[in-house]
Amino acid sequence: MQYSMGIDAGGTYTDSIIIRDSDGKVMDSSKALTTYPDLLEGIRNSIDGLDEKYLKDVKMVSVSTTLATNTILEKNGYPAGLILVGDYKIPEKMHVEFHTVVKGGHDHHGAELFSLDMGAVEAFVNRVKDKVSTFAVSSYFSVRNPAHELAVKARIQELTGMPVVCGHELSLDLGAYERGITAYLNAQLIPIADQFIRSIREEISRRGMNSRLLMLKCDGSVVGINEALEKPIESIFSGPAASLVGASYLSGFETCAVIDVGGTSTDVSMLENGLPELCAEGAVVGGWQTKVKAIRMETSAMGGDSHVWVRNMKINIGPRRVIPLCVAAVKYPGFLEALRKGRIPGAMRLEENVQPTKFFIRTGIEPSNLGKFEKELFNRIGDFPTSLNDIFWETQNKLSPGLLDSLIRKRLIQAIGFTPTDALHVLGDYTTWDREASKVGAKLLERYTQTDHIELCKQIKQDVARNMALNLVSFIQKDVPSSEIEKILLSDRFTQFRMKIPVVLIGGPVGAYIEELKQILDADIIVPEYAGVGNAVGAVVGKGIKRIEILIKNTYSKDKRRLVLLFSPRGRETFGSYPEALEYAEALGRKLVMEYMTEAGLDKGQVQIEVDKKDIALSEAGTIPLETKLVFVGVGMPKI
Repeated sequence: MQYSMGIDAGGTYTDSIIIRDSDGKVMDSSKALTTYPDLLEGIRNSIDGLDEKYLKDVKMVSVSTTLATNTILEKNGYPAGLILVGDYKIPEKMHVEFHTVVKGGHDHHGAELFSLDMGAVEAFVNRVKDKVSTFAVSSYFSVRNPAHELAVKARIQELTGMPVVCGHELSLDLGAYERGITAYLNAQLIPIADQFIRSIREEISRRGMNSRLLMLKCDGSVVGINEALEKPIESIFSGPAASLVGASYLSGFETCAVIDVGGTSTDVSMLENGLPELCAEGAVVGGWQTKVKAIRMETSAMGGDSHVWVRNMKINIGPRRVIPLCVAAVKYPGFLEALRKGRIPGAMRLEENVQPTKFFIRTGIEPSNLGKFEKELFNRIGDFPTSLNDIFWETQNKLSPGLLDSLIRKRLIQAIGFTPTDALHVLGDYTTWDREASKVGAKLLERYTQTDHIELCKQIKQDVARNMALNLVSFIQKDVPSSEIEKILLSDRFTQFRMKIPVVLIGGPVGAYIEELKQILDADIIVPEYAGVGNAVGAVVGKGIKRIEILIKNTYSKDKRRLVLLFSPRGRETFGSYPEALEYAEALGRKLVMEYMTEAGLDKGQVQIEVDKKDIALSEAGTIPLETKLVFVGVGMPKI
């Protein structure tokens, strides 16, 4: 008997699952807390929770992770040098420390506009090579002719031996600057991806597992580990992609909307006829517009571990993630008693970091380059949770709460606080952790809201459900302002939204929100078995999906001769006639799809390829098109 394993390293939990290859049945699953900054410990703990008898027969391991997304959001990527070739318009605030623009580039037909200034490239590389770990290069209209990008890549590797990422290798869409940014972010992630994947490989080997390793991409498809190492940028948002694929598999619906409630956020996406809807303009992450084809989704910073805090008698949820009180009471013995006996702040002093339920603890990362006041505050925070109020009473010094934000951004300390997960513990809807700590926290917040703590938790639960519904309807009705949708959701004037497709819930205790959702939505709401580890399921059952675009253009040379140009991932080619170019394109597209499937370790016998052909022609019938675009979509399954 053979099995496959899925692993999802999420923001709060690392989930793992075993699926039997012969019939796709889930055999075992496990959850463990995600560990920061090293994800490997959490992955190891999650695998330890699986029945050991299956592991020796696991032939494929597929992973999804928030590593790439969090690295970009937290600005923790390795330093990279960016070379832009051509006439670029650089935004005033690009926030790329090491970059240069050199002469070169091509036009929309792939003809060279200016000769490549290799001397300027060499000067830049020699100036920054000791300050960066990787390089990225993007040339003007490299999607029509990548010759300058390839020349720069070869020269950098000769000079430094460092990894180099080309824009055309990641995207064939127009938008030279955005391709450059995509290549730059990808270059920053390569050393991190290499370390992560190397750790996974070592862990699999340590357990005696002879397994192929795959990774889930942000479009919901799996990719061979070699390509994952070359293009780690494509793993951004792989968590939501995994939930989408996993929800479809567990529910049996090829068309459905999915609400994924994680620790940090709530994500809504949609699958139609087995394929996810993609964001046409490319994913936006950390304020960067990229050319990465990711699933389209609606996201809000409200999840199970979002901080619930009080100010002016009003409850706020998020946007920051904290360790729930119920989890902290288990992780840190003695914390419950400290929570009971802690000094509480006055109502006028309340703000996000000053709460009766807000505590801080070190992460274990050693600090460097701290300012005087940062160091003073950091030294007051140890390996046992403490609050700003405790520090104030000990020192009689008022320290700026903003200093805490700085230490949190540097990942030196973590916050602990009341969360929607605590509210569910108080109500008895979810009791995995220390329920008493949640009750103590709710009663502390009760003092500042003049609302009974049970009613307070019911309100928090209702607010989370309403946020889920708002995300869903905003995703479906993307042309309607969310503020208008929210007015209807907040109204109790006999209105309700009706969904014509099933709504599948994925994430920890999502089943607790069904009744509240049904008060807002008229929908078939489903919580499948193993919904709590749906992302890990998605990581292992993802299909191999490859999109290849080939463009054929009819044009004329300078001496008025007809030219047929073909642009593909392999570059620009010239043909003597349109039929010859079309025949070549149809064969090339299929060949590139199959090469990808083979490299990814997918079953070639199970690959299905669909071709979409669009012509731009003059009005007369029978004329040769001015332009033909061929899109090949191959769908394959991992070998089992």
